[in-house]
Amino acid sequence: MTKHAVQQLYKQRMARVTRPYLARGANVVRCPKCMINLHLCICEYRPKIDSQAAFLLVFYDDEVLKPSNTGRLIADVAADCHAYIWSRTEPDAAMLALLHDEKYQPYVVFPQEYCQPERVVHKPLVSNDKIPLFILLDASWSQARKMFKKSPWLDDFPVLAFTPELVSRYLIRKSVQDHQLGTAEVAALVYDSLGESKNSAIMNAWFDVFKEHYLTGKKQRQLPKPGAVAQLETVLNS
Repeated sequence: MTKHAVQQLYKQRMARVTRPYLARGANVVRCPKCMINLHLCICEYRPKIDSQAAFLLVFYDDEVLKPSNTGRLIADVAADCHAYIWSRTEPDAAMLALLHDEKYQPYVVFPQEYCQPERVVHKPLVSNDKIPLFILLDASWSQARKMFKKSPWLDDFPVLAFTPELVSRYLIRKSVQDHQLGTAEVAALVYDSLGESKNSAIMNAWFDVFKEHYLTGKKQRQLPKPGAVAQLETVLNS
């Protein structure tokens, strides 16, 4: 299986690592692609999505190294997905060229309270000759705010902001306790905004597969039966 954009970026970032990774879970033997405990690898279940959407994932420095990161789940399923490391002073030239490629219409996905009202849209306007390119800032919340504020190369693009009512309904449906969404969950809302309800359901189901297997390995539990893989198959066959 060919490495996708996030897996390639992970390899590039690892090449710059100067100290051994000593954080919790450093000794776990992981699949090099899905980053889950090797005996719980989910790569064989990886779905594909046929969508009009493209994604640009911009990672805050070492975020791409974290096994818990969910941005890679988007690259797992999306055929048109790009990934770069954020830099305040030296944004990647290839990334800037992508943003100005005439075939794309970029949208920054971010809460509306952090930008000028005239930039905000609640539904992307899809042109027949343009591919909507959704820019997701993959980081902790405080880091993402910093990235948004200190990236002038984003200033000319509309901001796709989901209404509080939509996010609240989503959180209730997902039974999430805190009010911050993971990157993969935001991608599911992006698909919803395009009217691609099945793609949204696939993205959510794939996130659940990742979450279930990741936590099973972390807490040394057994996978439930039936579990998230069975639900993903149900969604794919619906």
